[in-house]
Amino acid sequence: MTTDRERVAIVTGASKGIGAAIARRLARDGIAVVVNYATSRGAADAIVAEIEAGGGKAVAVRADIGSPSGIVDLFDAAEESFGGADILVNNAGIMKLTPLIETDDATFEQHIAINLTGTFRGIREAGRRLRDGGRIINFSSSTVGVYGPGYGPYVASKAAVEAMTHVASKELGKRAITVNAVAPGPIETELFMNGKSDELVQRIVGTIPLGRLGQPEEIAEVVAFLAGPQGGWVNGQVLRANGGMI
Repeated sequence: MTTDRERVAIVTGASKGIGAAIARRLARDGIAVVVNYATSRGAADAIVAEIEAGGGKAVAVRADIGSPSGIVDLFDAAEESFGGADILVNNAGIMKLTPLIETDDATFEQHIAINLTGTFRGIREAGRRLRDGGRIINFSSSTVGVYGPGYGPYVASKAAVEAMTHVASKELGKRAITVNAVAPGPIETELFMNGKSDELVQRIVGTIPLGRLGQPEEIAEVVAFLAGPQGGWVNGQVLRANGGMI
């Protein structure tokens, strides 16, 4: 990746949780950040203000990753605000737990639209518009490999993201664009904690050799590694940052 000019990152779903931690962490490396949000404008503006207060550059951009125009709007914003893009972090996603036989079509289709199709469109647009030497960092999950009850639609969408990551890494390598995926284990975010009892959370913690939930900032460090010069020889990989649970 070239370093003689300002690098620019697009981070989807960056108004809170892991996405917000990623936006902050990349900004610390001097990367200008497009902070994507769907509904939480105030939270996204707060992330931008925090980055700017620290001397960085950022802009908040509303876009629905589940819609065909969402990722296009984000690349347009990167070009208008910063002159282009070097890094795409496909972080936006949803997770609604329900047994397969109780899952309605709308819930399944929502997982596919955001987690899978949104990532597919991101890879496609990035392959067309990222500058040479760029980075695409997708998000899978360590639930791929665990296959726990209730995770059917979510795991299906994330397993497909891993497959696309491997293919895209081979297709885009000739432009020195690396494509990898991060597959977090249980991370203490609103997305993970929502709807889980304290008892269930403790049972999950019991499956993790390190004996605790991960933190968003720990996943952001993995992304920063893949986005930076140290990650330049890592391509087509799925990094399972999960405390050793699988």
